[in-house]
Amino acid sequence: MPGAIQPHGRLAVLRDDGRLVAYSENWESPGQVQAALAGLPLHDTHLAAGESPAALGTSAIDEQPWDAIAHRSGQHLVVEFEPATPDTGLRAPIYSLARHFLPQLQAAESVVQLAQLAATEIKRLTGFGRSLVYRFDGNGHGEVLAEAIDPGYDSYQGHRFPAADIPAQARELYRLNHIRLIPDANYQPVGLRGLDAAWQPASLDLSLASLRSVSPIHLEYMRNMRTLASMSVSIVVGGQLWGLISCHDHEPRGLPFQTRVACEHLGRLLSMQVEAKEMNAEVATRLELRKLTLEIVSHLANSDATLKMLVNEPAPLLRLASAAGAAVVLDDDCWSVGEVPPREQIAQLAQWIGGLGQPVWHSDQLAQDVPGASAWADAPAGVVAVSISQVHRHVILWFRPELVRTIQWAGDPRKQVQASDGRIHPRRSFASWQEQERGRSAPWNAGELAAVAELRQALIGIVLRRAEEMAEVATELGRVNKELEAFSYTVSHDLRAPMRHIAGYVDLVMDTEGGQLSDRARRYLAHVKEASAFAGHLVDALLDFSRMGRSAIKRSPVNVQTLVEDLVHEFKRQEPGRAVDWQVDTGLPLLQADPFLLQVAVRNLLSNAVKYTRQRERARIQVKAVRRREGDGLEVRDNGVGFQMKYVGKLFGVFQRLHQAEDFEGTGIGLASVKRIVERHGGTVWAQGEVGEGASFGFVLPHGLNGAVPPKRKEDRNHA
Repeated sequence: MPGAIQPHGRLAVLRDDGRLVAYSENWESPGQVQAALAGLPLHDTHLAAGESPAALGTSAIDEQPWDAIAHRSGQHLVVEFEPATPDTGLRAPIYSLARHFLPQLQAAESVVQLAQLAATEIKRLTGFGRSLVYRFDGNGHGEVLAEAIDPGYDSYQGHRFPAADIPAQARELYRLNHIRLIPDANYQPVGLRGLDAAWQPASLDLSLASLRSVSPIHLEYMRNMRTLASMSVSIVVGGQLWGLISCHDHEPRGLPFQTRVACEHLGRLLSMQVEAKEMNAEVATRLELRKLTLEIVSHLANSDATLKMLVNEPAPLLRLASAAGAAVVLDDDCWSVGEVPPREQIAQLAQWIGGLGQPVWHSDQLAQDVPGASAWADAPAGVVAVSISQVHRHVILWFRPELVRTIQWAGDPRKQVQASDGRIHPRRSFASWQEQERGRSAPWNAGELAAVAELRQALIGIVLRRAEEMAEVATELGRVNKELEAFSYTVSHDLRAPMRHIAGYVDLVMDTEGGQLSDRARRYLAHVKEASAFAGHLVDALLDFSRMGRSAIKRSPVNVQTLVEDLVHEFKRQEPGRAVDWQVDTGLPLLQADPFLLQVAVRNLLSNAVKYTRQRERARIQVKAVRRREGDGLEVRDNGVGFQMKYVGKLFGVFQRLHQAEDFEGTGIGLASVKRIVERHGGTVWAQGEVGEGASFGFVLPHGLNGAVPPKRKEDRNHA
């Protein structure tokens, strides 16, 4: 709203009923304005506010033809007049544009080729000494893609113009009004005058007026650039100002309305072609990224569906985001591939990103956007991350290294000239000025961000589907386990009587017919009795094992110190002649457990140690307290026969034995019972051993009352 126009034309402001409201001061009188308006089809013009100016025809002013164009501004009709030029028929610029430029534009293969064609054509149409085509980046800086220049003009090919050269307000005007001409940077603005003295010239919005006067700072900017005439044509893509075609001349230069119309059409054609090229490129990119997403999802779906599997096939994962490295974080676990920061930094970054609550987060300057990241050594410059869960820390991250860029500016963008009156003037130098940009990576484009977001949705679907499958499997396993427990209980219970009958009838035969039997027959019957007795023990053990899975757990605090020491005394009484060094820690923990089941588990571990040290001249059995982050428990170590660690997975299975039954008695159920009892309490068991060097077995239960140390007993029972 400058309240003034440029002096190469004239302007009139009308009400809806055609009455004159205001006019530019370069008219001789209101009567001259009325005469120029007479005969123009003002009432046939149905312009909506915001539409581009439309041609009304030609009017005579001082016996000279003037072209008239009009547009609507709020409640007013704004009519502009400029000196007319003769119609050149088929040689008019608009026809030349259609014949020569459009076919070339359609054949161009890239945006840069389009820009070069536009720069060359608009220079030919206008006669300006220099034409530039540049686009704006995300920060508003303009990068010159193409130029066409006459000798004596500075080249700005590949240079950048800082965003401050065209402020946001000016860019918005370029988006609304697609062409702007300044024939002479030394012009003196012509003010507007209202027929009503109360009318304020600055109240009229002249955004769409071709004659609108521009900022004095911009005129000074032009003169500093040795440009006395300029024209700008907007390149609008997707409703946003994508770039500009900028024309400069060392001398004043005007352009007739027909030529400006052709230039505006050129800008619109270029805008459509740029939009088509970018859309085609984006569609092709998104199709390629969609294929990579499907490849990743297919690989994951054919595996166990854990997110760890993503790094097992790194190529599609890295190509999806054009990244140098990637990492998958699942709570405290981390798996990575490619160029990634240290594990500690990945964990900190995942923790921070997870706290944002954003499904997708990205940055191309990590040191500035993440608190504390500036202190990281050899940190990546760019990161894009997706959060799979809002409850757990499940994050996938992609990393890009620093991309050091040398930017060629058309003058130092940091310089501002401030006069003694406090007014800021535009920069005066446009000489090439280089800047090295560091700390940034290549930016993440919209296609890549959409691809990782789509992968996130697919992964969530896979994880949820697999969770449902696992829940169904768990339910079915629970049902089967209950059936197996019921079956084993029934079989065990029903087998006890036949085993006793066999042993009983053997005794009857021996008592009644023993004198008539041969030594071989008596030996055979003794073997039958031993076998039936062992089978009976086996059935009893199996029955006890099945009961452990069926009975409810009744938790209470258990003094493990007292429990172990009592069991040690029991084993001493059973084998008084054995030399066993018992070493029991005095700080065994207080555990929250079922007292009976815990006694069974500890008894089995101690019995195991006693049994497998029987071949030692002096056995050593040690019971130690175990305190871990996940819980408390104990460990039993011995110097017995040990075992090979490759068979450790078989130790806790039912009827699994690593030693011959002839060497060591037992049913093969003891350690299986320990495992079942501990796991029913939510704990874990483990075993370690070496052949001939002994073994250790231990367990921990989750924290409840665990951790309290019971009082010491008065007597010293640590050593036999």
